[in-house]
Amino acid sequence: MNVTIEIDEGSGFCFGVTTAIRKAEEELAHGGSLYCLGDIVHNGSECERLRALGLATIDHEAFGRLHDAKVLLRAHGEPPETYATAHENRINIIDATCPVVLQLQRRIKHVADSEPNAQLVIYGKPGHAEVIGLVGQTAGRAIVIERPEDVERLDLRRDIRLFSQTTQPLEGFRRIVDYITAHIVPPATFRPFDTICRQVANRLPNIRTFASRHDVILFVCGLKSSNGRVLYEACRTVNPRAHLVDDPAHIDYGWFHGARTVGICGATSTPTWLMEACRDAIRRHED
Repeated sequence: MNVTIEIDEGSGFCFGVTTAIRKAEEELAHGGSLYCLGDIVHNGSECERLRALGLATIDHEAFGRLHDAKVLLRAHGEPPETYATAHENRINIIDATCPVVLQLQRRIKHVADSEPNAQLVIYGKPGHAEVIGLVGQTAGRAIVIERPEDVERLDLRRDIRLFSQTTQPLEGFRRIVDYITAHIVPPATFRPFDTICRQVANRLPNIRTFASRHDVILFVCGLKSSNGRVLYEACRTVNPRAHLVDDPAHIDYGWFHGARTVGICGATSTPTWLMEACRDAIRRHED
């Protein structure tokens, strides 16, 4: 096997994830214990690297039992209850909430407080950390819809205010906007807030172009990455020989049979070093 391998320059950590990991590394360099509330990034290999440096991942139950500790909040953001617990338990918060997510949290809270009778709708993945943080800004009022088809659950005779998880596909958001606009029953009103992060949304057309240039695509990302699943499916729409792996050890070298070019790309939660490790594994197999 003798193939040309290209790593997508547009893949890899987004700004929010890069900042969270930098903050974790800086704190760990000072010594002492540092906890992270949930996986700092949806990538097992990167989490393992930081664990080796001393970062301990905890869940919300364990967080509630902590006292006088230092805890990093990841880029996804947290609901108000988390900050209240930290205050009560004298927990020192290292807040790495992504600025884009933080702005969205403030906006949805403002609308929730100023329009108590409106339906607050979030286009996002139920149970996702970012979505939990957003719902928390509304005191649990928000309705989460995962697919454009779920819009049928809404009461179109009542005012609707639509938001989106920052990493949702722009196409899906626009489909929801079009449907509600066409079906809202006056005098009910509809206001959509496009809160999708363009650093993520712009990757969809770019990654489709990248995937179409190569015989085989190796998409590298953690299996829990919501953003990764969206981008991987985008690759598959233009290249049926796209394969997802979360670790070089899981590469099936039969995928590359007859290929002249291989493209390696990943999610906003995929570290560059992991894509490079996959490239190097393919090269070693060639030798």
